[in-house]
Amino acid sequence: MAIHKLKIFACTGSHALAEKIAKSYGVELGDLKLSMFSDGEFQPAFEESIRGCTVFIVQSTPPPAENLMELLLTIDAARRASAHMVVAVMPYFGWARQDRKDRPRVPIGAKLAANLLAAAGADRVITMDLHADQIQGFFDIPVDHIYASRIFVPYVQQMGLENLSVATPDIGGSKRANSYASYLDAPLIICHKHRDRPNVVGTMRAIGDVEDRNILLLDDMIDTAGTITKAADMFMEMGARSVRACVTHPLLSGPAYERINESKLTEVITTDTIPLRTDKDTSKFTVLSIADVMADVIERVHNYREISSQFLFGKK
Repeated sequence: MAIHKLKIFACTGSHALAEKIAKSYGVELGDLKLSMFSDGEFQPAFEESIRGCTVFIVQSTPPPAENLMELLLTIDAARRASAHMVVAVMPYFGWARQDRKDRPRVPIGAKLAANLLAAAGADRVITMDLHADQIQGFFDIPVDHIYASRIFVPYVQQMGLENLSVATPDIGGSKRANSYASYLDAPLIICHKHRDRPNVVGTMRAIGDVEDRNILLLDDMIDTAGTITKAADMFMEMGARSVRACVTHPLLSGPAYERINESKLTEVITTDTIPLRTDKDTSKFTVLSIADVMADVIERVHNYREISSQFLFGKK
């Protein structure tokens, strides 16, 4: 058992989720304040002693960059306040789509974010459904990569859908979709898409049997929702019974909410790694909380217990 006291803190982007994680764990959320300067600069400060404690800081890092910067400053503050260990709990790891040089003279943003977290003083990172598994290798500190299948699979199973098929909206997600298909004993459908430019899908075609199937579209994130709504509409035109999307990170930028509501998607099953907007119609969304899963992972990390047998989900 760990000898160092555990404390959980929340940055502003994930405060509601951190409160649920702390409640699930059975502790009070720590007191962390953010001071703002008139020019937009900000400064986090721990309002209680964390000397000798194992500190877990919860913050997803979707753009804008302030989310990442706030996390970095909070990690630095914890390190300078003599915390025993600082763990960045990043339900959504931002900049993950920049995991390689896909054309000349561009950065590898995911590697830079990994370097910044280590430089700030993080001892460990806990995250969920990385855009690409190899991002774990960008870190020189331990990374616990948790899969949302832990909460998605039971929900899908309890629906009891007949003629279920698992689909992926692009080739890049085929490994994840194949794992779900194997576990759910369902056939796999793959979509091949061609992008004219970022966030804009040109053409799309399906590989697999679609007619008379209840289709579950799997992806790690929804950004503008162009790909997933185009795939759903295509499947329905090909004779599918229904199409549902199962997506971990609801970025939902630009016209995403409108596209989803106007599409033929029956339901979008997602998590609370990123909060939904309160000023939008979310009637098609079902949000499953990751709080219990994250609280369990935090307990295992704090007490030096393994997590792989509980949370790593692969082929059956």
